[in-house]
Amino acid sequence: MTKVAMGPKTLLYPTPVVLVGAVVDGKPNFMTAAWCGVVNSRPPMLSVALQHHRHTLKGIRQNLTFSVNIPSSDMVRETDYCGIISGSKVDKVDICKFTLFKGTLDSCPLIEQCPVNLELKAVHMLDLGSHLLVIGRVEESHVSEGCLTDGKPDIAKIKPFVYAVAPAHQYYGLGEIIGKAFSSGEELKGRA
Repeated sequence: MTKVAMGPKTLLYPTPVVLVGAVVDGKPNFMTAAWCGVVNSRPPMLSVALQHHRHTLKGIRQNLTFSVNIPSSDMVRETDYCGIISGSKVDKVDICKFTLFKGTLDSCPLIEQCPVNLELKAVHMLDLGSHLLVIGRVEESHVSEGCLTDGKPDIAKIKPFVYAVAPAHQYYGLGEIIGKAFSSGEELKGRA
């Protein structure tokens, strides 16, 4: 297979779509982010990379708390809207008809319609240039009861979606199961 050199690019496919929430000047706000990931398990931590001018980042700096809300695929319109309009100009909670609830952190707005909600305390902020990497420690996790199977989060019921960068600039739902983790590679062990 012939490879084409593309230069240094962030070609990680796909990226999760989340709604990052913060209280900005006393008002809840949410922004869409696709640069989010797990960075530690004990204690549990996530990272979000946000451009310096983002209104939501202002709230994270003010309170040192934020939420990561995982929308389901039926929330694609609201999720996209939160990424194309600044909360400094409009009330996204009102426009998107989000129902908010409080968890354990007072300055951490959570969206009831999202099947998964994480409350985080910001513990590290690293200026990387175009983005500020915010690392947050998960203080509490909330999952909609209807999205559980045997008391555990069920990805088929949560229905998260992902984002693909240019040229597609599209959201994709999750596809078919292609293998079982921690066992699909077992048959290759004999090759060593």
